[in-house]
Amino acid sequence: MKPKTILALALCSIWVAGCATRPSDSEAERAVAEMIKASFKTRGQATIDRLSQDDAQALCSKHAGELPKDVSDGIEKAQQATLRYPGSGKLMGDWRQGERIAQSGVGKQFTDDPTRPAGGSCYNCHQLSKNELSFGTIGPSLYQFGKLRGNGEAIQKYAYGKIYNAEAFAACSSMPRFGHNGVLTEEQITHLVALLLDPDSPVNK
Repeated sequence: MKPKTILALALCSIWVAGCATRPSDSEAERAVAEMIKASFKTRGQATIDRLSQDDAQALCSKHAGELPKDVSDGIEKAQQATLRYPGSGKLMGDWRQGERIAQSGVGKQFTDDPTRPAGGSCYNCHQLSKNELSFGTIGPSLYQFGKLRGNGEAIQKYAYGKIYNAEAFAACSSMPRFGHNGVLTEEQITHLVALLLDPDSPVNK
């Protein structure tokens, strides 16, 4: 069922129950959430828990389009506390493996085999190299990321953290929280850091 249809049905049910009085925003939101959950059908690894928002997501939904600075700062501070860096201290892996992860869209979709490693689908939002014929533009180009910034410890830590949980650096970022949500492992993220920062990576050619 289309979201607009769900919303219309939810609002109609509230108006009827309330003798045609206008529902409050909170009542409308609750009705829509309940109807969406009621109509959700589990398929493969896509289960209903994906509809549950954490505190950061709830705040981003509440303040969509007009995020107050205190709320933004609060989200970023809370998300910073979730960052987990590798115990080994090694933040850069193998850029070749990182390239495979970045170009793979496998993982977390209901049609995918949950026993296979998930990919990053980075190409859907970013340009990664000059040889790419097609790439997304939702996110900034990452071409020559390391060439412009170097590959010192500070930028390694930033790149790792940004991939792990982008909202720790930009509240309500549209970038997935790959590590925080368990989409990618710590090792996979180190490979992506290498893809971005290794001088031999196609990103920096």
